[in-house]
Amino acid sequence: MPLADKLVSSFLAFELDINFQSPVHNIRTNAIKNFEKLGFPSKKLEDWKYTSLNKVLKEDYTLFSKKKNVLDFKNVKDFFLDNTESYKIVFVDGFYDPFLSQTSHDGIDICIMSAALTKSKYSSIIKKYFNTSIGKNESFSQLNTAFSKEGAYVHIPKNIILEKPIEIIHFATGNESALMLQPRNLIVIEESSQAEIIESHQSLTENPIFTNSVTEIFVAKNAHLDYYKLQNDRLSSSLIDNTYISQKRDSNAKIHTFSFGGKLTRNNLNYFQKGSYINSTMKGVTIIDDNQLVDHHTLVDHTRPNCESHQDYKGIFSGNSTGVFNGKIIVDKIAQKTNAFQQNNNILLNDKSTINSKPQLEIFADDVKCSHGCTIGQLDQDALFYLRARGIPKKEAEALLTYAFANNVLESVNIPGLKSRIKKIIANKLNVKLGFDL
Repeated sequence: MPLADKLVSSFLAFELDINFQSPVHNIRTNAIKNFEKLGFPSKKLEDWKYTSLNKVLKEDYTLFSKKKNVLDFKNVKDFFLDNTESYKIVFVDGFYDPFLSQTSHDGIDICIMSAALTKSKYSSIIKKYFNTSIGKNESFSQLNTAFSKEGAYVHIPKNIILEKPIEIIHFATGNESALMLQPRNLIVIEESSQAEIIESHQSLTENPIFTNSVTEIFVAKNAHLDYYKLQNDRLSSSLIDNTYISQKRDSNAKIHTFSFGGKLTRNNLNYFQKGSYINSTMKGVTIIDDNQLVDHHTLVDHTRPNCESHQDYKGIFSGNSTGVFNGKIIVDKIAQKTNAFQQNNNILLNDKSTINSKPQLEIFADDVKCSHGCTIGQLDQDALFYLRARGIPKKEAEALLTYAFANNVLESVNIPGLKSRIKKIIANKLNVKLGFDL
């Protein structure tokens, strides 16, 4: 049975298993109807013309893991931040793991969606925010909404600055021969509050894992959020990541996306500015090889005056890898004094890798400062010669130049433990050991 048909036919059993009285029952029902009409996207659609899902969708995925697996911390500790105290929300094969997690209800709510969707004390937040930023024509997001049950729920009330970051980690253990996961996250940062969040999806098996993730983020007036996505999964795993950020006046939301692993990774990142003096930042580093594909689609919707957005994506491609960058900036006619910047720079390390880049501006206002650009090239041969002439071997010289190319994105990471981990991953991806701390 095709995967789309299998999902639709499984929906009723899913609803019966959870609760018809759920406050989001009608939302789920409408979402599965929308998905049934839309189906999975194909390369016939402009936004998917460079990304084929055929190989991913052909697997016979188990939709709901039937058994819980218990992980020892010592076996997965390398996937957590070193020497960094943090809140932790951990899932194993789609199930919440309380033993690996460290949640909180001490004036804040750092917990799980299954509780938020079923307990009355969370109902006002769910009613106000859940599923309010997702378009009806977005196939994967509609599918996730239909099966929304588990994920991270974070609500930071007014005037709170979190003293430690939040780690959201999804593990897949291989209990099933092939498994589909659909985590749903809701992040609400209220007025004048601040938070740092790191999200990662990690397979511990060579069995195929297909993750369709949706995260809704709401950043209120004068609030600040730093959100980091670390994507370094096995080549047996694929990820569709849909993230929606709604910002209010004077807020600042930054999302860094580091894409190193996985067979296919698609990041749909959508910013909606709903006030003036908003700052939106998107930065990313992609380093892939073999037959990997990473596809970044970004949208910034400027609807109010005196706002800024900044996009800076670096891509480094080798082997038979494929990169895609499609960035869109929309400036409404009333969004005067907008300052929007978009840049996508790429390096191809051989003649077999491919990058498809399409920066876009749609400007309907006349008093704005907007720019976009794209570069595709190879390592600077003069700089490479300079380094080799000073006794640095070719591999290490190439690694230094590659690291320097991505360094301005790394420098904006504010969590030391995370920055150190990313630098180690980069060194491993480049297959070098440099004689100093990157």
